[in-house]
Amino acid sequence: MRSGTPVGRSLAVLAGTLALAGLATGCGIRTTTVPVNAGAAPSRVPCEVSEGNLTTQAQPGVAVRVYLVCASELAPVERAASIPAEKALGDRVQVAQALLDELAEEPSSPERDAGFESYVRGPLTVAGARAGDPLGTLRLNRQPEDLPTAALAQIVCTLIEGAATDGSVVLGGPGAYGARGYRCDDDTKRSPESALPTTGPLPSAS
Repeated sequence: MRSGTPVGRSLAVLAGTLALAGLATGCGIRTTTVPVNAGAAPSRVPCEVSEGNLTTQAQPGVAVRVYLVCASELAPVERAASIPAEKALGDRVQVAQALLDELAEEPSSPERDAGFESYVRGPLTVAGARAGDPLGTLRLNRQPEDLPTAALAQIVCTLIEGAATDGSVVLGGPGAYGARGYRCDDDTKRSPESALPTTGPLPSAS
């Protein structure tokens, strides 16, 4: 068949078009103009409650800061704890109990919308040191080591910041086990599921 005929010319044009398409494909050039839907961009939670939605503004009480979990990290949230003002600075056990109560509360709607959650579950109570405990020990009604790691991280970081400690908190449980000192550092806040750093041997208060 001669290329000078209409049919021949059509085949020649088609062959040339296919050859160009092959070259374009080999060079990584898209030959289609159909848009590709890559889906919506991944959403990010803010991990911050807007000032107008702070729980401290809606409820009476002493302003405190508690640590909740957001985006797999610990982040502080302002709350209003039910602590008598005259005891807010003097009664460590009562302050610690109020902080634990806040941690065990379900996050408010604004906090949930911001991505916050709490791994602390009640009832969780606290008492003072026993005879022979290190000075400042707080005894929980549950063994600290038996709590979920993230929950213990929330408790430790919250108590260190809000219960007038010196950068660590000494916690014990209801049994005969000795109390242990815990610290809250940047690694703890970044990865609350990891083991918490502890302090060295603690002297007895007696």
